[in-house]
Amino acid sequence: MNIILHQPEIPANTGNIGRTCAATGTSLHLIEPLGFRLTEKDIRRAGMDYWDKLDVTRYINFEEFKAMHPDAKIWMATTKAHRTYTDASFGPNDFLMFGKESAGIPEEILVDYEETCIRIPMLPQIRSLNLSNSAAIVLYEALRQQNFSQMQLEGELHRLNWSSDSSS
Repeated sequence: MNIILHQPEIPANTGNIGRTCAATGTSLHLIEPLGFRLTEKDIRRAGMDYWDKLDVTRYINFEEFKAMHPDAKIWMATTKAHRTYTDASFGPNDFLMFGKESAGIPEEILVDYEETCIRIPMLPQIRSLNLSNSAAIVLYEALRQQNFSQMQLEGELHRLNWSSDSSS
C-alpha cells in the first residue's frame, strides 16, 4: 500500500503517519511544499527514530507524482466525497491520498477523481478528523481487505503465559 500526503503542514501528523507506514510496510509519498523541514535534526526532534525504516519519497508537486506513477490508482480521502471508505475495494498497490490539515486536497485535484473520492463518516457539525487518525483508519481498512498480508497477526505476553483454557 501507499500513502500520499499532499502538502502536509504539521510535523507531528506526518511523523505519526510515517510510524504507521513503517509498522505496516506502507510506502509514504510526500508532495511539497511541506510545512516543516525534514532534516535529520528535525526528524529526531519530532521523535521519528524509525524514519530510516520508512520507504519515503518526496515530489515537487502533484504533477511530478503523476508523471512518476502514471498508472496509479489513487483514492482521495476527502469530506467532500459521495461514498465512504468502507465502500471501496482497495488493491495491494493502491495509493491513499490525504490533503493538508488546513484545507484538505484542492478541489482542482478532486474534480478529476470523483469515482475514487472516499470519506470517513462523522457527525455533520464536525469539520474533519485529525490527519494522522484519518490515514490510519483508511489504511487499516485497506490492509484488512488484503488480509493483513505479511503482518504479524498474533501477539504474546512478555512475562506470563496465556491460559490454555479459554472457557474460563
